[in-house]
Amino acid sequence: MIYVAVDLGASSGRILIGNKTDNTITFQEVHRFSNNIEEKNNRFYWNIDYLSNELLIGLQKVKQSGYEKCYLGIDTWGVDYVLTDDTGNKLREVLSYRNFSSNKLIDEFSNMISKEKIYVKTGIQFMPFNTLYQLYKDNAYLLENTNNILLMPDYLAYYLTDIAVTELTNASTTQLLNIETKNWDPDLLKILSIKNSQFPKLVEPGTKLGNLKKEKFPKFDLPECTLISVASHDTASAVASTPGFGENWAFLSSGTWSLLGMELKHFINNNIAQKNNYTNEYGYANTNRFLKNIMGLWILQEIRKNNFSNYSFDELEEEAKKSNNFSQYINLNDSRFLNPKNMLEEIQNYCSETNQSIPKSVGEIINAILCNLAIIYSIALDELEKITSKSINTLHIVGGGAYYNFLNQITADLSNKKVLAGPTEASALGNFLVQMITSGCINDISEGRKIIKNSFEIKEYTPKNTNRENIINKFMEVTKYE
Repeated sequence: MIYVAVDLGASSGRILIGNKTDNTITFQEVHRFSNNIEEKNNRFYWNIDYLSNELLIGLQKVKQSGYEKCYLGIDTWGVDYVLTDDTGNKLREVLSYRNFSSNKLIDEFSNMISKEKIYVKTGIQFMPFNTLYQLYKDNAYLLENTNNILLMPDYLAYYLTDIAVTELTNASTTQLLNIETKNWDPDLLKILSIKNSQFPKLVEPGTKLGNLKKEKFPKFDLPECTLISVASHDTASAVASTPGFGENWAFLSSGTWSLLGMELKHFINNNIAQKNNYTNEYGYANTNRFLKNIMGLWILQEIRKNNFSNYSFDELEEEAKKSNNFSQYINLNDSRFLNPKNMLEEIQNYCSETNQSIPKSVGEIINAILCNLAIIYSIALDELEKITSKSINTLHIVGGGAYYNFLNQITADLSNKKVLAGPTEASALGNFLVQMITSGCINDISEGRKIIKNSFEIKEYTPKNTNRENIINKFMEVTKYE
């Protein structure tokens, strides 16, 4: 039996075929497609019908590749959702989290229940685009007439099978799940006027869901598919495939977003964790992804798309190497960088407002982005050690960011940690891994990570001497970073 991973990110989607032979996992991409938010009347939406159709095109290509039967898992980003009626039809287009950038939403909601109580209940980082605040601002009439609130991967699985569930790793991103009871928090639902029954039943990652209903899609020649609810939050899948062993390692899932944290067996929802804005999200095999959500390569992607499209990402990194490091200090976590009309101008305006030199050349701009990401990563690692009372020896960087040698090296330098970069296709590999464990092909996550380590190149970066303390102090002074 072959394994198929649908790995859907905020900028692109891929459908891959994976297999295990002896002690090696191999995969090949059979279909890739773009995924861009669409703007209508000053609102941003995901084209879920387009994404659903691309999924079917990809599955048809799987069959055309000679595979009649497969297991199938779907992972996507978190927080966004689809509202459906009692016949399964969408009640409206799917809003993108990039509509929600104002912290006023958090403040407004906190007038009804304090942030301290919310954090103790959910352990989730406060971000204005969390599902909690999206639902709070959603159309009350639509919500009243909603049968199912389906997170993105759960909707796509429902679309294929007519079976509605809510997978736990993605559910935990909503800031609605009570970390003690592993169920929706009744106090938060009451404030939202939402019933528990409007969310489909919660399932653990690794649950066999059901079979693809081929008869629903007569225009497509599809394989026989058994769907498995994998760790459907893409970061949960990425962490599952991270080849870390023991207790003294941290992960950085580096893509559109940077998710930096540690895999723990317990939750940390105390005052210091809240103050530093750390989050507790469910991981595979009853683990907790204790992490911080940091701006990622979205900024680089936006600037390349709108300003430097004639450069490849490799060429952008080479240009960055030619510029002086740490010439500007920029808090890339500022909400102004979430979805500005012009990312390049926003960065330059920030530097002007903070009385710094303004980056102008392509190399200066990309250097400023990468250097400031590395600074923020280093600060987060310091926070992690303090909050968890653990010493971190190694940072595993997985996902697309593992490609960036310059960024990885300065991250090693500033953090004074050994950096191991790879695999780059971490979310898809974690998707495969959970499918293989569920189907009995691999015994457990420990064996799976050893196989991942044997299967893919992991590049090592050793920290070099750098003026770490002065750089971080200057960053904190200029940005007023919190």
